Amino acid sequence: MAQNFDMVVIGAGPGGYVAAIRGAQLGLKVACIEREHLGGICLNWGCIPTKAMLRSAEVYHLMHRAKEFGLMAEGIGYDLDAVVKRSRAVAKQLSGGIGHLFKKNKVTTIMGAAKLAGKGRVTVTTDKGTEEITAKAIVLATGARARELPGLEPDGKLVWNYKHALVPPHMPKKLLVIGSGAIGIEFASFFNTLGADTTVVEVMDRVLPVEDAEIAAFAKKQFVKQGMTILEKASVKKLDRKGDTVTAHIESGGKTETREFDTVISAVGIVGNTEGLGLEEAGIKVDRAHVVTDSYCRTGVEGVYAIGDLAGAPWLAHKASHEGVMVAELIAGGHPHAVDPGSIAGCTYCHPQIASVGLTEAKAKEMGLEIKVGRFPFMGNGKAIALGEPEGMIKTIFDAKTGELLGAHMVGAEVTELIQGYVIGRKLETTEADLMETVFPHPTLSEMMHESVLDAYGRAIHF
Repeated sequence: MAQNFDMVVIGAGPGGYVAAIRGAQLGLKVACIEREHLGGICLNWGCIPTKAMLRSAEVYHLMHRAKEFGLMAEGIGYDLDAVVKRSRAVAKQLSGGIGHLFKKNKVTTIMGAAKLAGKGRVTVTTDKGTEEITAKAIVLATGARARELPGLEPDGKLVWNYKHALVPPHMPKKLLVIGSGAIGIEFASFFNTLGADTTVVEVMDRVLPVEDAEIAAFAKKQFVKQGMTILEKASVKKLDRKGDTVTAHIESGGKTETREFDTVISAVGIVGNTEGLGLEEAGIKVDRAHVVTDSYCRTGVEGVYAIGDLAGAPWLAHKASHEGVMVAELIAGGHPHAVDPGSIAGCTYCHPQIASVGLTEAKAKEMGLEIKVGRFPFMGNGKAIALGEPEGMIKTIFDAKTGELLGAHMVGAEVTELIQGYVIGRKLETTEADLMETVFPHPTLSEMMHESVLDAYGRAIHF
């Protein structure tokens, strides 16, 4: 006999497991189906383990700067296997925690591969066979995987995707990173800090193409200062693999040159995990490997929702989680607000860190808005100087007519923590006057947020 549920979630990543828990909190009988591991890519092969590795690189970098702080450190080195081991342990701890949360909230966990089987029906193939379960509502949260381009396919030895890079079979000596989005630039930053001769190739006209152009240009200068080679408006046409080397054919400006590397990381985007779910048979529309939804994550097929990376940009774990909560509340009969992509912060944990929310300066101008722009450098902040982190900038963009905070963009130490202040400001529809009248504690990095706002209106004090 089929098991019956109010809500079935397919996928236990940051969208799926949050949706399942919230549904259970609201009194729904919930099952979550996961084919591989609780926590999905984010906890196991993405957000969390990469941050653990980047933290190791950050500490290593600071150890080399010990003399600046009046300290002594000799014989500085690293054990890559130990760095990876710590990263995997962090991921395992958090993944295990989700199992505990499911038990606490009485969510039924089913490990297997799921497929839609008709209205309110899902078949699940487990190691014990295939069973059918029924549900009043079904939430698709199967996430996404790395995009593979012809000729650039990873092999795990010479050419890596993000999973290979998280458990590297060797330390690269000469590394090529294809793509300068968040994934590519984070791995470039990690291996470059540990001593790899790193080259980044970006097909767009600048690195970090989704970020504000001014912030991306500032970050690029820092990357180059750290020894990276950055090739913009360039593309890797072919990889010749032979022995322990890869010859990359790089096209730029109409010319193609070859360069040799011992390791290549392909970070050219992601595609949704839409295969094998029975989407076409169910009448669910898929566009460019992502499920098409409305602002409430409804697929157009009654009772079926899609959230997170599967449903398209922005491809962020916190967006997926918030959509999971929203959908669970909808299913339980609530009236939640739709998730606003323009108020979701993006964070990149390279060195220096980058964070942003809302419109870029170029986008605001493209929309025909009259704007005021403020900037404040880390060099003008006492806390940044005391930390030994004087390289950075905070930029704010306001509607000149209404004072609405349109966007905020940051590069520098700990900006991934600072950005939430502006996210809250946008959510509360804060104006420039509200931000100017807010008292920021001293000495903190957050004071630069205040000064950037003041600068937009010609009132900066320390710059």
